[in-house]
Amino acid sequence: MSAPRPGAPRALLFDLDGTLYRQDPLRLRMLLALARLPVETRSPKASLQVWRAIQTFRSTRETLRTLGDGASDLERRQYRLPAEQLGMPPDALEAIVHEWIDRRPLPQLRRVMRPELPALLEALAARGIPAGVFSDYPAVAKLAAMGLAGRFDPVLAATDAAIHAFKPHPAGLLHAAALWDLPPAAILYVGDRPEVDAAAAAAAGMPCAIVGDRSTPNRADYLRLTTLTDLIDVL
Repeated sequence: MSAPRPGAPRALLFDLDGTLYRQDPLRLRMLLALARLPVETRSPKASLQVWRAIQTFRSTRETLRTLGDGASDLERRQYRLPAEQLGMPPDALEAIVHEWIDRRPLPQLRRVMRPELPALLEALAARGIPAGVFSDYPAVAKLAAMGLAGRFDPVLAATDAAIHAFKPHPAGLLHAAALWDLPPAAILYVGDRPEVDAAAAAAAGMPCAIVGDRSTPNRADYLRLTTLTDLIDVL
């Protein structure tokens, strides 16, 4: 753990993907599932379409991070724009995304969950410190698949009607602060991507911790964590 330690937070707000579970093992499992798809479908062409759809959706979604004030049609725009590039109906792309990004990973999440997470949640509960989730992707089903239903409140996603903005826009973080009736400076945001999570926290006036590895740079704008257990020292 590095960088100056922030004051003891009154609440912790977590990113989900890559933060509460390890993303690399999950990506490997999903790549293996995609590799088996031509056998399952008996259609290499259909398998290639799924692969291209997922890649185009993800890359186009990253460009939507630049929206300054959010957008009321963000939920639809994230499908419409990549669908135009792919030459397919937005509903068809949405079905592929729900299958491969939302549904198929669910059975794998408990296996790749950070093993120290339950102990951290117990430590937070013992200290009366609330924990919430704000993610760019829908989080409720993922938390349930990890056996963590009811352990976080609030559970927010960037496409929620009250937010309509991907990180690094601070809307989601500020909405969580408003729900808790806490100043942003009293909440610690915990993520895994400095360029997204730390930037969003800075824009919200919220301290930040980044769960990383040796390749994660040390910077003054966040606290670098080796594991989530390091957060117990912050408490």
